[in-house]
Amino acid sequence: MDAISDSQFERQGEALYSVQGLWCTSCALAVEAQLARMPGVSAASVHYPSATLLVQGQPQALEEARLAAALSRLGYRLGPPEAIGDAEARLDAESRYLTLRLLMAVAFGMWTMLASLLIYAGAMPRAELDLIMAWVSGAFALPVVTYVALPFYRAGWRTARAWRPGMDALVALGALTAVGVSLWLLARGSPEVYFDTAVMLVTLLLVGRLVETLCRHRGLRALQALHRPPTQVQRWEADAWQPCALDSVAVGDRLRVESGEALPLDGTLSDAEALLDLSPLTGESAPRRCLPGDAVAAGCRNLGAALVFEVTAPAGECRLDRLREQMWWQQARKGELQRLADRFAGWLSPLAVVLALFTLVATWLAGVPIEEAWVRALSVLVVACPCAVGLAIPLAGLAGSGQALERGVVIRDPGAFETLARIRSAAFDKTGTLTAGEPQVQAMHSAAGLSEPELLALASVAARGSEHPLARAVRRYVQDVRDARGAQDAGAGGELDIVQAEEVGGRGRQVALGDGRELRLGSRTWLAEQGVATEQAGDSGESEVLLACDGNLLARFTLGETALPGTSETLAELRREGLALALISGDRASAVRRLADAVGIKAEECYAGRSPEAKAKLLAAMPQPSLYVGDGLNDVVGLATASVGVAPLGANTTVQEGASVALLKPGVAGVEVAWRLARRTRRVMRQNLVLSGVYNLLALGLAVAMPIPPLVAVLAMVASSLSVVANSARLALAGEREPEQPPQSRQVGALGTAP
Repeated sequence: MDAISDSQFERQGEALYSVQGLWCTSCALAVEAQLARMPGVSAASVHYPSATLLVQGQPQALEEARLAAALSRLGYRLGPPEAIGDAEARLDAESRYLTLRLLMAVAFGMWTMLASLLIYAGAMPRAELDLIMAWVSGAFALPVVTYVALPFYRAGWRTARAWRPGMDALVALGALTAVGVSLWLLARGSPEVYFDTAVMLVTLLLVGRLVETLCRHRGLRALQALHRPPTQVQRWEADAWQPCALDSVAVGDRLRVESGEALPLDGTLSDAEALLDLSPLTGESAPRRCLPGDAVAAGCRNLGAALVFEVTAPAGECRLDRLREQMWWQQARKGELQRLADRFAGWLSPLAVVLALFTLVATWLAGVPIEEAWVRALSVLVVACPCAVGLAIPLAGLAGSGQALERGVVIRDPGAFETLARIRSAAFDKTGTLTAGEPQVQAMHSAAGLSEPELLALASVAARGSEHPLARAVRRYVQDVRDARGAQDAGAGGELDIVQAEEVGGRGRQVALGDGRELRLGSRTWLAEQGVATEQAGDSGESEVLLACDGNLLARFTLGETALPGTSETLAELRREGLALALISGDRASAVRRLADAVGIKAEECYAGRSPEAKAKLLAAMPQPSLYVGDGLNDVVGLATASVGVAPLGANTTVQEGASVALLKPGVAGVEVAWRLARRTRRVMRQNLVLSGVYNLLALGLAVAMPIPPLVAVLAMVASSLSVVANSARLALAGEREPEQPPQSRQVGALGTAP
């Protein structure tokens, strides 16, 4: 039996879809409840602002056709994840749909309100005219409570069928109850009708829904602002550059990008070097010189002459496309606060119905006239709508994500907001994280009798295709030397064919050549483990890369590193806020100490010569929750061990895909930005949750205990929803960092001990 359980556990998978037809957060809860009851589905989570559905369970249970059939019974449509353009078009359509219905509600509702006002004010000279005004009020309310309110009735019926009645079920009950009570009063000849209550309820909820849609639209625009690729590109075909549609470009095609244009797709640079500006991606005007064979990303702007690159990822599969997709995946997951809000909203609606029935019976038995008892019950239904509860967390998370994007930080997991806001320690890798991602080779020391052009050719071949910063530095050094000495030896390595290449994460790279030779480029320790005789290492504090061929040492490259601008200030600020800091690197102790002195990290906070497994152990021992920033393959285990993993700009592809947070600007200043923004976002989430929860509980208690006019209940309910929207919008529109009081807790050392 245990074996079967283990096998079933191993077969658990995940699938991401888009759900069409969602009208409110109650619809999202209904979809989750409907799918969670299906055999083989272990969990379902809907992120309402982006209309994305994440389903977990056995693979055969996650098939689109099976899930779509289950949702179609409720009236929802299931499809593949939406592209940014499709999502924006959907929200545009929703905005127009809501605007049309809102205009109709205002156009007819104002006459309903006017007629009701004349009745309330006693402006009619005779009672017969009051009754006529009551019928006029009902006539103008008819289009509002039928056509305009139809989406509320439809969503209420769907959620009731899923046994998760929510806000729309209460709105439908409230509007229909107000109309029913009014018709009953009219039949008895009484002009004290409540058509205005139903009209106000529908109209004000439409206003809130429109504001909420605009907030969701803003978050999508922040995502799309990352990169807007052109629709036409220049492709090499038939021995000429021909215009073609971007969607028709395939992997391996060669594209030409003119000076000043942005790269439309990911690829590798061909033919000649290029100068690229990363500002469209990062907001930083930091030109980077790329050599032939270097990877280039969509969104970079060409600052030099026209360049040619070979496509490695078609449209929809570039790094930025994957980034957007990962954000949709992670946004569909729910943090602790969102799950708490869902549970609260889940029992609030049934409680409101029970309390409304209790109020009706209790007030009637207490001798209150039946029409007044119905009005008291109506107020309870209206005032309890959990719209604010459902919006409390998603809107704050979406606002925080959009604000982070504008500041060059991608928060892939909304749950990371909650964890990031509570971190007690932060650890950093050295090379490519605190230092420039492209260290410079200061000198090449030959250890064999080969000529310099031959050594350079072998080093270039050994480093070709590697994403490690030290290997790229060697490749750039080779190109710089060749450029300085002319083109006479530029093709010295042209006949060196690579048969096989393998990169050992964080240690080195081994390359098999077509002539049978085997090259190794990497650290001294790794080469020694491979049987290469190396001389005693010095203690200069500089990084080094060794080149060997067939077990013989050929050359040693010494590299220098400097801290990225702003590193010292960022680390000092984190320390002042009470976070424990650590510098964990696989480099030598002298190099680590040298950098630590430059950025203000204490000696007891430095850990040098650490393997990936050792990094993970250190991170597990640090005060929790912890944060780790690393860029290489040797940091993957550490990123997974830390509570929050952060990938800096230029990090390895695997690191970028596995980290919860990605930085789009050079340096680690984004860590402080993300941390402060996470604290603000979590604070807004808790404020929203407290505001909405306290309102609903107090309002329900007051509505049960004392008579509240239904119109006042409508205004109070809408004010609660708008307060949540406004509080989230305050976070989204904040342009400056809010000052925060430093924590009063005692600062701890890197491993939890007082320094």
